[in-house]
Amino acid sequence: MDIFEKCRRYTTARDIRAQGIYPYFHALESRQDVEVIMEGKRRIMLGSNNYLGLTTEPSVVEAGLRALEKLGTGCSGSRFLNGTLQLHLELEKELAVFLHKEGAVTFSTGFQSNLGILSALVGRGDYVICDRENHASIYDGCKLSYGKMLRYKHSDMAELEKLLAGIPDEAGRLIVTDGVFSMGGDIARLPEICALAEKYGARVMVDDAHGLGVLGEGGRGTASYFGLEDRVDVIMGTFSKSLASLGGYMAASEEVCDYVRHNSRPFIFSASIPPAACASALAALRFLEAHPERPARLLELARYARRGFKAAGVPIRESDDTPIVPLYTYDPIRTLTKNRQLYEAGLYVNPVLPPACAPGECLLRTSYMATHTEALIDEAVAIAARVLLSD
Repeated sequence: MDIFEKCRRYTTARDIRAQGIYPYFHALESRQDVEVIMEGKRRIMLGSNNYLGLTTEPSVVEAGLRALEKLGTGCSGSRFLNGTLQLHLELEKELAVFLHKEGAVTFSTGFQSNLGILSALVGRGDYVICDRENHASIYDGCKLSYGKMLRYKHSDMAELEKLLAGIPDEAGRLIVTDGVFSMGGDIARLPEICALAEKYGARVMVDDAHGLGVLGEGGRGTASYFGLEDRVDVIMGTFSKSLASLGGYMAASEEVCDYVRHNSRPFIFSASIPPAACASALAALRFLEAHPERPARLLELARYARRGFKAAGVPIRESDDTPIVPLYTYDPIRTLTKNRQLYEAGLYVNPVLPPACAPGECLLRTSYMATHTEALIDEAVAIAARVLLSD
């Protein structure tokens, strides 16, 4: 059989395009900001992970430009060989200090970070225990490892304990959870996870892609939010969200970091973060350190949006105090239809369909930036209410 036969049989995207409700690959023609020009029209952006609004911050942009001029467009190799810049080392050092860890390792993307960390740390005979709503990169990292993956129902601590209790005593075990779950916006039950880890001799890793710059003291993330920085062993995160660049990282003990540097194939065999991206991430981190009030403003605006949707009668999924506010649309076709109508009305949001959500619980994911204004949010809520309540 022709290996491309599956491509010919795949009609889902073509069918949705034919219905005029295809939601993907809309082209930006302006900077990623609170308002954008997308395909020739102004849209209010409620679909970005640019939580701190730093993609247009002058100091961050200028840092990227200076690095581009001084160091060129790329490193042409991996960190392991010719691709380490002094900038990479500065970024790792400052990240470790900021996150109250001994060391840090940077990766070329956030997705690659989870592949690199998990495939290095979870070996043959080890177990990795995952929340079912963890990010896809965690699942792929587990597949790349030689360990056995176990999954527990979302935030179900009783099932987590049952799984931990069934693991052989001699096996290594790592519990991995998102800090802030990217679709629902809820926060991991980290105090209970850490308590179970200590009870059963497990280590804890938190994917804080949506927690850095959002939660905790000065935006230090989920572990800081709960006062558990000394009990979370590995913190993973990205530069593509709050830090307005591209890349990812892990922060841990220096012993663990050094092991990953020398044993992670995705780290060893990938080209390093380009100079401009590295410098922009470092400048964004320094901006966050200098402006610890920015995450508080972000959460204030998200609360404002929640109150607005509720007052307008728009069904929202109740979530924790994060900048992710999901709007219920329930059915896949209705979700895609309403998403298209919102887009045409000047509001950009992200549709969430199975398997990213449970069947019958489809969502339109809205997310906020610290640089939004109440006036823009009022305008967005009015558009959403007009479109979503029109049935």
